[in-house]
Amino acid sequence: MGDHKHASLSEVHESVETSDKRGFWKRLLAFMGPAYLVSVGYMDPGNWATDLAGGSQFGYQLIWVLLMSNLIALLLQSFCARLGIVRGLDLAQASRATYPKFINISLYILAEVAIAACDLAEVVGMAIGLQLLFGFPLLLGICISVLDTFIILFLLHYGIRKMEAFILSLVAIIGLCFLGELIFAAPKMSEIATGFIPSIPGHDALYIAIGIIGATVMPHNLYLHSSLVQTRKFQKTKEEIGKAIRFNIIDSAIALNFAFFVNASILILAATAFYKNGMFEVAEIQDAYRLLEPALGSKWAPILFAVALIAAGQSSTITGTLAGQIVMEGYLNLRIQPWLRRIITRMIAIVPAFLIIYFSGETATGKLLVGSQVILSMQLGFAVIPLIHFVSDKRKMGEFAISNTLKALAWSSAIVIIGLNIKLVYEVLSAFISIDSPNQWIFKFTLVPLAILALLLMVFVFLEPWLITIRKEKFTQLHSGFLPLDIPQKIDISFRKIAVSVDFSSVDSKTIQNALAQGGRDAEYLIVHVVETAGARWLGDEIKDHETETDREFLKKYADDLNTAGYRCTYEIGYGNRKMEIPKIVNRFGADLMIMGGHGHQTVMDWIFGTTISEVRHQLNIPVLIVR
Repeated sequence: MGDHKHASLSEVHESVETSDKRGFWKRLLAFMGPAYLVSVGYMDPGNWATDLAGGSQFGYQLIWVLLMSNLIALLLQSFCARLGIVRGLDLAQASRATYPKFINISLYILAEVAIAACDLAEVVGMAIGLQLLFGFPLLLGICISVLDTFIILFLLHYGIRKMEAFILSLVAIIGLCFLGELIFAAPKMSEIATGFIPSIPGHDALYIAIGIIGATVMPHNLYLHSSLVQTRKFQKTKEEIGKAIRFNIIDSAIALNFAFFVNASILILAATAFYKNGMFEVAEIQDAYRLLEPALGSKWAPILFAVALIAAGQSSTITGTLAGQIVMEGYLNLRIQPWLRRIITRMIAIVPAFLIIYFSGETATGKLLVGSQVILSMQLGFAVIPLIHFVSDKRKMGEFAISNTLKALAWSSAIVIIGLNIKLVYEVLSAFISIDSPNQWIFKFTLVPLAILALLLMVFVFLEPWLITIRKEKFTQLHSGFLPLDIPQKIDISFRKIAVSVDFSSVDSKTIQNALAQGGRDAEYLIVHVVETAGARWLGDEIKDHETETDREFLKKYADDLNTAGYRCTYEIGYGNRKMEIPKIVNRFGADLMIMGGHGHQTVMDWIFGTTISEVRHQLNIPVLIVR
């Protein structure tokens, strides 16, 4: 409705057809999938650390925090689905269209910090799993975790539905492993029920409770879900939009309740196996692994635990990859090579993990994991506040804006999350400032100003949509936009079939002018453009996203202008890898000349954005003219 022109994850936007499904269950199955990709972030190794710490130290007393976090997550994720379906924008795009640039830069940095914290948990969790099952040193396991970057990129090549199936299989493995663990542990239901009575037994419990909230309601999942729901194609009528929202809420409820089962199982397992046996400080995953067999009396208990840990780490790493792409493209309007984006994210996580474990030892992993989840929780307010504003806006959401009841629940949830975080930050800062040290001034003049700036930023993010009720949304496409061609009237003839590669920039006009100068009106022209997103590599011509359709319109406009001017021109759009697609299209056309625009990228820029010209010319047996 209105904002659909800004496609998120354009490579897979509306790539899954749902309109041709008949019957409730078939349509529901067509919509199911996005929430499962989101749910893996709710059961990643960071959750394990907070759940183990909570269960071993406080027994069943913090189960209510898990339940509250799950209900808040379900509410917020349903808002994300609503935003993506109704407005056709992900959370980062909606923020970029609403807030001033300096605010968006700040929100982007905070979102990247959250993604790095999440990836840190995945790196450490994977390394621990490899250590437990195969005996690898922890530092070696951290280095090996770089390799899953390439595994994920390989899997993504096969499309969104196959990737969802892969994730679902890993989620099933995790669930079955913990079902087995609960059978071995045999907890008493009457004792578990007492954990649903709200209580915070001390400062340590508050710290872990905030970690549980951060591990459950993950800020980057809000960006991810608002984008993934747009992979489903349906008619944009009010009735169909309403149905899409309901189907996605069902999808979210099933997926997130399963994630709640996994997290509750970990906490219950820790409470039953450790807390009840007097082992109150089992916050390290390695300790839990070693103690499970004697505590539960089964050699399979630690094996299932390690297998589930590896499955959780491997599946949740996809979450960070896609969320990183969404955040970067949404806030900065910047798209870089998928493999480079993934490596950057992973290295940001690996370096601190490696250094902390190298200098502090392997016993630091538990604190590292719990700390990463507290960082996630502290970022939540900066994602939750804009989200609530966006889905409450009746001017943009129309009749699909949330009700006053949902608003009250949403703001209450936000107040709980932000209030707990402010309390924690205050206590941590007070502890630092009270340290009797000659370097105390460092804490006062760095941490305190940063905390104040963060609080002011949150206040501004909260007030801005109300202070300025009507703001013209700004959004710059990844291309420079459509520019009219300057077509010369008289051209000499040299070539008969000429292919021209365009990218909708200012270079296009010069490129086409040079083509016409070579062929004149008697030559036949083919204008080529490749949709170069990562998803185009996955789905090829099955993509039906806005970027592809817009590019096709631009190509048609170029061709129509040339045909009107008396030239014979057709166009063809390719998908995915420019280096491979352009030569295929040109060879099919039977061109005797290829003309391409060059942008002068060199060295570092070639690594970031990729090169095309040198690869293409080596695959063609015809002259290639480069125009700048």
